[in-house]
Amino acid sequence: MEHIQKTTTSHTDFNIEGLYKLCPSAFTEVQGSDGKLTKKVDFAKLRELLGDFAFDDAPEVYDFTWVGKRAAMREAAAPIRKTLRPCPEESVDWDNTQNLYIEGDNLEVLKLLQNSYMGKVKMIYIDPPYNTGNDFVYHDDFAQSSDEYDEANRDEEGNRYRKNTDSNGRFHSDWCSMMYARLMVARTLLKDDGAIFISIDDNEQRNLKNICDEVFGQVNFVALIPWRKRTAKSDVPFGVSQDYEWILIYAKSQSFVASIEGKERKYHTTPDFPNRPWRVHDLTKQTTASERPNSYFTIINPKTGDKYPANPNRTWAITEETFEEYYKQDRIVFPGDYDFLKIAKPVLRYWKEDDVKKAGEAFGRVAVSTKLPDEIGMSQDGTKEVTDIFNGKIFSFPKPSSLIKFFLKIAHDSDALIVDFFSGSATTAQAAMQLNAEDEGNRKYILVQLPEETSKDSEAYKAGYKNICEIGKERIRRAGKKIKEENPDAKDLDIGFRVFKCDESNYKDVAFSPKDYSQEELDMFVDNIKDDRSDLDLLFDCMLRWGVELSMPLKSSKVDGCTIHNVDDGNLVACFDGVVTEKVIDTIAAMSPVRVVFRDSSFTEAAAKMNLFELFKQKCNWTEEDVRKNVRVI
Repeated sequence: MEHIQKTTTSHTDFNIEGLYKLCPSAFTEVQGSDGKLTKKVDFAKLRELLGDFAFDDAPEVYDFTWVGKRAAMREAAAPIRKTLRPCPEESVDWDNTQNLYIEGDNLEVLKLLQNSYMGKVKMIYIDPPYNTGNDFVYHDDFAQSSDEYDEANRDEEGNRYRKNTDSNGRFHSDWCSMMYARLMVARTLLKDDGAIFISIDDNEQRNLKNICDEVFGQVNFVALIPWRKRTAKSDVPFGVSQDYEWILIYAKSQSFVASIEGKERKYHTTPDFPNRPWRVHDLTKQTTASERPNSYFTIINPKTGDKYPANPNRTWAITEETFEEYYKQDRIVFPGDYDFLKIAKPVLRYWKEDDVKKAGEAFGRVAVSTKLPDEIGMSQDGTKEVTDIFNGKIFSFPKPSSLIKFFLKIAHDSDALIVDFFSGSATTAQAAMQLNAEDEGNRKYILVQLPEETSKDSEAYKAGYKNICEIGKERIRRAGKKIKEENPDAKDLDIGFRVFKCDESNYKDVAFSPKDYSQEELDMFVDNIKDDRSDLDLLFDCMLRWGVELSMPLKSSKVDGCTIHNVDDGNLVACFDGVVTEKVIDTIAAMSPVRVVFRDSSFTEAAAKMNLFELFKQKCNWTEEDVRKNVRVI
């Protein structure tokens, strides 16, 4: 019986799987030292498939690089032995909410989320450190061994971040490495029609764009949108006030289309076309007769003989030939055809069915301008928003929720899953709840934030908020309650969130050889689970490893003294208690499980595991291969 994987899946595995889907003929099977066959890339075959697009070396190539880039790339691909531990006591509406708040290093958290959320995220918004010389950045020293990393990769108080001052010789390189590794992993979470929105200022904007060109592909660059953060200041370098920041947008693929609600078009339903609503559009074009001679002609109404000559400076949008075609298709509407239509010249008819077909899901929406709407506030509005919620200046210069709400609107997916892995004061959560209240949407969010300590002389610390995560969670609680009060009709509004904290593995470290242990020490590892871990810790770790979303509903029941955990009505069923009886198996089988997991220590003999195989084959009508695939132990 196979064990649940104890580490995250390597990013390389995801890349290999993607390459295999594109070029299966470039792979071969090789037998490993464990006797199992694994897929390997045959570079000779891959080179043949790539033809002239493959090269080993070139004297000069266009490339963006920095000190530490290769190490950052390796770090993005490397698996980790970490887990996410559930904290129901810090959560709101734990049993019903679909939102997640996760405390921890965002690179580690993103890796942990990959199995469960790959290809499921519609939108990522992040507001990372801008590298101004005072910002904290994650101290990713990838050249160190794992043991050295644990010891040296922290500040004097044990925190895994430090200030990146401009006296650092790798000032820009360290920031680029931090962002590169995280964006590499984050990209895998996006849906094909998803996109990432990144706030940035002038310090690293050009470097961030170069990184995103590489990670997401230059062809998937969507826009660089200016956002006015403040009014002009005096006494500034060179006499120029830097009043704007930028929002860099990249799509996962060409499937992403941004749009915004347009002015509502008026469609007419008339007796001659009772089942085909239609609208009209100007039939002229802003061109001269010399530019479009074929469109400079006189339209004659075949029914009345009325003539409508073209304007020398605004010709018809069609030619004489296309006029005949459109007339036969009932596409031309003349003055006098309909009493309610006050027109002085012919117009073109558009059918609503064609508009819907052309626009698809974006019907009734229009393209987005890079000029943000005037109602989107500045930094001072974001600060006021948080100050009003806490009745004090708890967090400085957060983005206004109106900015992120606008991005949610242009993503036009009311069921979107949104991720923010530099979540700060949790503006993204407030924006999602506000928009859900307005349009009855069901947007869900995953926020990730390192628990950076607040300064001891800050208002936040004095108010009892010792780290940023405490501020973020409390803001969601207060904002959610306020939004609910202001929108009493939004009865199904989800203002809850499940809290998780990134921690060391649930499993004891047994990587040493048996000869390195005494018999007493070996006896400790009969059960390989750490003593301080609960059933919920084990259950959610299994969900992460097996690709089950952490927001899924959970029910627990007692049978024969054993607790059975049922996630999402049989999506995953687990029992981590002692002896698993046939009655327990009967109960689990009745749940029509997709996945089942037990504790390895529940089976003291191989015969017990073989019996388990037979019971599942009988009660779930599974083959032996089904049992091997669907049942795991930890």
